[in-house]
Amino acid sequence: MARKTVYRGKSLAAKSDKDPLAPKGRSKHWFGQKGMDGFHHRSWMKNQGLPHHLFDGRPVIGICNTWSELTPCNAHFRVLAERVKRGIYEAGGFPVEFPVTSLGETLMRPTTMMFRNLASMDVEESIRANPIDGVVLLVGCDKTTPALIMGAASCDLPTLALSGGPMLNGRYGDETIGSGTHVWKFVERQKAGTMTFDQMTEAEACMSRSVGHCMTMGTASTMASMVESLGLGLPSNAAIPAADSRRNVLAHMVGRRIVEMVDEDLRMSKILTRKAFENAIRVNGAIGGSTNAVVHLLAIAGRMGVNVSLDDWDKFGRDVPCLVNLMPSGKYLMEDFYYAGGLPVVMKELAENGLLHKSAKTVNGKTQWANVKDATCYNRDVIHSLEKPFKENGGIAVLRGNLSPSGAVLKPSAATAGLMQHRGRAVVFEDIDDYKARVDDPKLDIDETSIMVLKNCGPKGYPGFSEVGNMALPAKLLKKGVTDMVRISDARMSGTAYGTVVLHVAPEAAAGGPLALVREGDMIELDVKGRRLHLDVSDAELAARKAEWQPLESPARGYAKLHEDHVMQADTGCDLDFLVGKSGAEIPRESH
Repeated sequence: MARKTVYRGKSLAAKSDKDPLAPKGRSKHWFGQKGMDGFHHRSWMKNQGLPHHLFDGRPVIGICNTWSELTPCNAHFRVLAERVKRGIYEAGGFPVEFPVTSLGETLMRPTTMMFRNLASMDVEESIRANPIDGVVLLVGCDKTTPALIMGAASCDLPTLALSGGPMLNGRYGDETIGSGTHVWKFVERQKAGTMTFDQMTEAEACMSRSVGHCMTMGTASTMASMVESLGLGLPSNAAIPAADSRRNVLAHMVGRRIVEMVDEDLRMSKILTRKAFENAIRVNGAIGGSTNAVVHLLAIAGRMGVNVSLDDWDKFGRDVPCLVNLMPSGKYLMEDFYYAGGLPVVMKELAENGLLHKSAKTVNGKTQWANVKDATCYNRDVIHSLEKPFKENGGIAVLRGNLSPSGAVLKPSAATAGLMQHRGRAVVFEDIDDYKARVDDPKLDIDETSIMVLKNCGPKGYPGFSEVGNMALPAKLLKKGVTDMVRISDARMSGTAYGTVVLHVAPEAAAGGPLALVREGDMIELDVKGRRLHLDVSDAELAARKAEWQPLESPARGYAKLHEDHVMQADTGCDLDFLVGKSGAEIPRESH
C-alpha cells in the first residue's frame, strides 16, 4: 500500500512502500538513497533522536554558526540558532546546525583579518561536503560576516544572513560611550593625564553592558548594514539591538523564509548582482561606514564573479553625503539608529533621490524599493535627509599617486576638514614595533604638521593586514591639545576609529610598494579633493632606494605561509588568489 508523506503542509504521495522517500535538492543524494549508503546517512543522524519523517524529502537547512565564548560579539548565537530552527520547523524544513571557525576581533592575534579567508574556506567546504539545500549564516563580529558570505558565495545555494545585532548604548557617568570609539578617546585622555587607570577600568563594564557587537558604526555594524543593502538579509537586520526581543523574532522569520527560498531556488547569484554592490557602496557612504567594507565587498564580489573595482567606491560613493549621525563620525549609537527608523530610512532617502537601484532583488523575494518605500524616520537628528545631510562628505575617497599607484583609501566623514589638503614632513615607523618603541619618546622629532607613516602592516607585512593604521598620536602632542594628524599606512583601521587616516596603501611595503621607500624627512602631499597622494621624491631617487630594498623574512610553514604566498593586495580585496570565483555546490563523491 502506498503511503503519504507531508512536505511543507502538502500531502505528497510516495511511490511505494519500497521507495518511501520523495526527496529533492542536494540532500536527496544523502538521505534519499536506498541500500547501505542511505541507511548509513539516515541511521547515524537518528542517534540524535530525529524521527523518520524528517528524512521525507523536506529541505535540509544548514545553520552556519559562529558562536564562541572567545568571540564575545557572537556569544548569544546559541539562542539565535534555536529561534532560526523554530522558523525552519514551522515552515516544514529540517534544520541542522554546524560550527565553523569563529573570528573574535577583540582577542585573536595577530589579527582576525589574517584568518578571514581561512574561515571562508571552512564555510565553503562545510556547505559543499554536507547534505545542505539552503543556508542561514549567523554573523556578527567584524570578519565573521564577510568570511561566511564569501564561503557561501563560492557554493551559490539559497542563503540568508542573520546578524547578531549591536550592544545596547554604553554609559559612563554622564557620558554616552561607544565601543571602540571611546577606547581611543580614553587612551588619549590617560596619556594626556586627564583620566586615571581606575577610571578606565570602570568604563570597561560601562561600555560593554549587553550581548552584541560594537554599537558604533564600526565594521560590525557596517557589515550588518551591507548584508541588508546587498539584499542578503531581511529588512531591519542591521540595527535591532542584540538584547531586543525583536532580534529573536527576526531570527524566527529568517528560519521560515530560508525554506521558501529553497523552494524558489533563490540563490546568492540572483541577489548579489552588480546593482546590489552599487547599492551597498552608496549605502556605506550614507551611513559613514567603515573603510573595512571596501576590502570585504571587493572580496565578496570576486567570489561571485561580479566585476567590482576599487574605483567603483569612488565613482558610486564620492557624491553621497553622510546622513547618519553615529559614532565615530557623529554622536549617536546603533540603538538610537534603530529607534529612529534604521537602515530602511537611509535607503529610502537614497532611492527617492536616484541613488539606489530600486529593482534590486532581495532575499524576501521583494525589491529593495518595496522593502523601504514605507519607512518612516522618527528622529531627524539621528538620520538626516539628503537635502540636509549630517555631513557633505560621505563615502570613501580613493587616493592615487606615486605613493599609492594601486590606490589608498580615506574616510572623509571621520577626518578633520583642515587636514584634507596638507603637505608635511614624514616621520617614519618601519613597523608596528618600531612605532610602539618610539612614538612616546620625548626626543621624537615630530610636530602637528608632520605626517606619520607606518610601513609593513599590510596583507603580507603584519602579516594579515591589522587595524593599526589609526596610530595614536605622540603623548607630547596630545598634552599640547593636538587631536588629529595626517597618518598614512598600508594597514587597516577599526571602523570605530576616527581621524585623517590614509589606509590600505597599495602595493604595500612588504610587497615592495613605494611606501617601503619613504624615508624620514621626505615631504608628502595629501589632496583628498584631488584624490592625490604624492611622495615628493624624484623617480631616480626612488629607483635607487628600490635597488637597496630587502624583503621581509617569510613565514616558514602553516597557514601563515599559505596566506603570504597567495594573498592579494588591498585594492582587490585581500582574498587568496586561488579562491576567487565560485565553483558551485556540486555533490561530492560518495565515501562508502
